[in-house]
Amino acid sequence: MKILLTGKDGQVGLALHRKLASLGDVIATNRDMLDLSDPQAIRIFINQTQPDIIINPAAYTKVDQAENESELAFQINAVAPQVLTDKASELDIPIIHFSTDYVFDGLKHEPYFETDQANPQSVYGETKWQGEEAVRNHKKHIIIRTSWIFSSHGQNFLKTIMKLIQEKTSLNVVSDQIGTPTSSEALADVTYHIVKTIFNDPHFKDFGTYHMTLDNETNWYRYACFITDEAKRLGLQTLMTSKDIKPISSDAYPTLAKRPMNSRLDTTKIKKTFMLELPHWEEEVKRILKALIH
Repeated sequence: MKILLTGKDGQVGLALHRKLASLGDVIATNRDMLDLSDPQAIRIFINQTQPDIIINPAAYTKVDQAENESELAFQINAVAPQVLTDKASELDIPIIHFSTDYVFDGLKHEPYFETDQANPQSVYGETKWQGEEAVRNHKKHIIIRTSWIFSSHGQNFLKTIMKLIQEKTSLNVVSDQIGTPTSSEALADVTYHIVKTIFNDPHFKDFGTYHMTLDNETNWYRYACFITDEAKRLGLQTLMTSKDIKPISSDAYPTLAKRPMNSRLDTTKIKKTFMLELPHWEEEVKRILKALIH
């Protein structure tokens, strides 16, 4: 099996590259090998490589910067998925595309279902929604929406908090945005399972949109406290404890792009369809912290 993977240097891409290697020949690309802002380059690359499946975790993810770089965000998050999907359709192969909780406005009081109305509130969210809609034009698609990604690699909240608690004596963290931290490794495990399922079942019919996060929920403040307590327990030398972290409202921490207040995604559909059990986010955070500290 020939797997075309985009964004191999990103958090999810790196985890996928490692995980999918046992399934076949992974053609893992980064920006230098495949410029997703160049539609013609994408077409040529796919014509040359002739993959059996396309997996697209690559995205423009600088949420605030996207407000000022809307054209580039649109090219990578909306146009590139359209081109990848057109080629997948032409070759009659599946495409797996990753999306985000930012396609919702975050005003719902319960976790979001796959069928809930999208209402993005930022350039990033809007371009990711347009990308989703493009991918849906091909029958053989899987869209995986996720949120609050962390890993031992790249930039993420967990690593930022780890750095700050070693440098500062106090922190203010937003406490009114809720969601579920999700490790890139868990996402890679689930994707691996989905790819195997698709190729092992010649009559596979369960294409569509799925929500995938870890179990349990939290807010950014409680998440930061958990990271701090766990890091100290594992022996990290810090200048502060979780008692030195103060909860603040989103209003007290204005950002260029609007964040969803509720990022919770209901994962019932993906669990039932692919017979999955998902770990609690706390377990995965402990595992990653242990790897980073030791």
